[in-house]
Amino acid sequence: MELEMQMYTRDRIPDVVDFEKRLRQEEDFWGWEIDEAYISAIERSFADRSFDDAISVLAYHDGAVIGRIDASLIASRFDGSKKAYLDWICVIKSSRHQGVAQRLLENLRQILKDRHIDTLLALTAANEEAQRFYQSVPDSVMRDIGIWIDIK
Repeated sequence: MELEMQMYTRDRIPDVVDFEKRLRQEEDFWGWEIDEAYISAIERSFADRSFDDAISVLAYHDGAVIGRIDASLIASRFDGSKKAYLDWICVIKSSRHQGVAQRLLENLRQILKDRHIDTLLALTAANEEAQRFYQSVPDSVMRDIGIWIDIK
């Protein structure tokens, strides 16, 4: 499959909104709505400096987004290191198992390497398809347990 990787920039919001809508047409279990509030939040993120360390890459096929990967840089005084957190990787269902997620991950790894980041941390989705994908990632080890803590 021929893919074009592009950084997610403000002008690509309509492409991502289209991707999100197509995701929901193929699988209807996503936990958030693609509405005006969602679109406004995404638009604001491009003007908010706290998102400067966010990295988002889009995979295009035939002019449409079919996958995306999102990560954030984490600087820690615990050990003076900089790492990255893999927030999300998703490929539209009809385009899965064709190497799209692997290409997105390869692209992100190169971006991180260029920024002198040597560790990418991730929480893995509990579904079997995601587990198989993460177990296939070269140079990766599954360890520790993730925890989500709601701040109220």
